[in-house]
Amino acid sequence: MKKLALALLLALAPLAGFAASEEHADHTKDLIFEWVNLLILGGVLVYFARKPVQDYLGSRRDTIAKNIATSEQLLRDAEAKLAEWNTKAARLDADIVEIIEATRKGAQVEKAAILADAEATASRIRQSASGVVERELRAARESLRKEAAELAVTLAGTILREQTTDADRSRLVDEFIAKVESGPGAGGAH
Repeated sequence: MKKLALALLLALAPLAGFAASEEHADHTKDLIFEWVNLLILGGVLVYFARKPVQDYLGSRRDTIAKNIATSEQLLRDAEAKLAEWNTKAARLDADIVEIIEATRKGAQVEKAAILADAEATASRIRQSASGVVERELRAARESLRKEAAELAVTLAGTILREQTTDADRSRLVDEFIAKVESGPGAGGAH
């Protein structure tokens, strides 16, 4: 209330100077009434609107403070994310080198496994081929022996026919008949 009275006095002080001169008396009266009306209106507005305006301004101040706090938190979060992504970007080159090295090592291990498998397969093929060759050699030797034996028998038969005379043939036939007649036990007596 004291503030209102002080404001009223300050507002009316300039009007007192205007009221002193008579020529401005009418004009001053009108001006005083306008100022008084203005002061009354201002007083009524302040009296009735003070609480809602204070509430509005207080809630607006709280809202702005909350928005500022939220914005600050969002800024801190964004800065943390930026730092995290910068760290990830810095590690990206190292990760790429690591992936390439791991892939290279994996390829070398796989290459070694493939080569070992190929060596084992080649060894089995060599062993199998060696076995087949040995069997074929044995079969060829056996075939050659049979052929040599047959050839020897044929050659011996040819030689015997050429060198044996009719008298030798007759004697051999007689000896054979004598062996057959004497029986199975007498074959070695002659």
